[in-house]
Amino acid sequence: MKITDIHYSKSFPEQFIRLTHELKLLTVKKIEIFRENPLHPSLRLHMLKGKLINLWSVSITAKHRLIFKRQ
Repeated sequence: MKITDIHYSKSFPEQFIRLTHELKLLTVKKIEIFRENPLHPSLRLHMLKGKLINLWSVSITAKHRLIFKRQ
């Protein structure tokens, strides 16, 4: 299954700019992996709980995540 359309939040560009160069490269790589195979094990895809219920997360690093809503 491929992801053909991703909509970014209004705050994403500002948050992305603040990342280190290495983290920017890794984020772009993970987004590419997500587009090709959202179930790829390296993404550690999981549904969130609590205040973030109905949102999903993929791992960029141990401390960084991309959080998204499935449509």
